[in-house]
Amino acid sequence: MKSVAAVKTTEQIAVVSHMLEKHGNETYRDIWQLGLNLALRISDLLNLTYEDFAGGETITVIEGKTGKTRIIKLNEKVQTIVKQRQSLNPNDNYIFQSVGNRAKSLLKPITRETVARKFAEVGEIIGVHLGTHSMRKTRGYAMWVAGVPLEVIARVLNHSSPAVTMRYIGLEQADINQTYDDFVL
Repeated sequence: MKSVAAVKTTEQIAVVSHMLEKHGNETYRDIWQLGLNLALRISDLLNLTYEDFAGGETITVIEGKTGKTRIIKLNEKVQTIVKQRQSLNPNDNYIFQSVGNRAKSLLKPITRETVARKFAEVGEIIGVHLGTHSMRKTRGYAMWVAGVPLEVIARVLNHSSPAVTMRYIGLEQADINQTYDDFVL
């Protein structure tokens, strides 16, 4: 199975947002944008409730995979998305609550599989191997391109080492080669 990719340009990030809305709906666009800004694993992202955001400028998440606690500062984009979704879905508990007939009585979030399927469809259309990890990978890659130290990115993504982060965000030989042109001393 091929690994999913980071989306490596701001133009591609915007295209993914647009295509998720066009070939899905605003929920998939919002999942993408919230995922880019929070850098959570998809299972943790989909389990977020409006109550989690009641505290104001940060949220505290206990990661399902690691059991580690993360405190995440909420930027303006995150706050806007959450407020808009809550105003459109005032009776929902989850930010991304499932709305299928069977789900109405169950009050549960959209499934990871549903999101993965929609992301893969859009990825096929635009020629990027897009998946649910693409949001975290894209944020990590964007931070690296902006000059954020790899150790900081590893902490943001909650990785055990910068080496894991390098592989995760998809640093390629071309990225390494570019440093020789960018830093002529």
